[in-house]
Amino acid sequence: MPDRQRADAQRNYARILTVAEQEVATHGAGASLEQIARVAGVGSATVRRHFPTRRALLMAVSHQRIEALAGRARELAGNGDSRDALLKWLGDVVAYCVAARGLAAALAYDEAGLDPVHENSCSAMLEEAGNPLLRRAAQDGAVPEGITVADLIALIVGIVLATEHHPDPVTRASRLFALAVAGLSPQNNYPQGGQRGTKAVL
Repeated sequence: MPDRQRADAQRNYARILTVAEQEVATHGAGASLEQIARVAGVGSATVRRHFPTRRALLMAVSHQRIEALAGRARELAGNGDSRDALLKWLGDVVAYCVAARGLAAALAYDEAGLDPVHENSCSAMLEEAGNPLLRRAAQDGAVPEGITVADLIALIVGIVLATEHHPDPVTRASRLFALAVAGLSPQNNYPQGGQRGTKAVL
């Protein structure tokens, strides 16, 4: 590809991605590819050339946030109580998924096993980042054996997608996540509004 064409393609990609981030933030995972093309001032075919599937678009939009969550996991690894570090990170994943519309949907696409050619999927990146936290917590006996980061991501995705249209999705998602952590046993403290609940199954 000549340098001029390559530069034009790079500018188009950057412009499309910027518009896509805005459209996904406003409309969620169902953001219209045609609307993205119109706002970016390019043809629909150009958008589809850069992002051949909706999953590819959501992955690109979510990539920076996934990298930030991976960095947060590295920051927490080896610091303080292992269970507390894991729960802090999972709480950040919940918060990011609620704030960044489209992120939970990108993870859900991964969970469904679609488009397996993308090895660096959002969920794979999160699993790699979270594995050291979960492994340390398991070694300390702070979480039951057999739990995987993929299990926890699937739980979070379900909570976030279920609360996406709630009037206060942040509070609702935090409450449901706290309930999942506390468990349903009568001896556990029922989480009334957020991250409370002393005895947990996780």
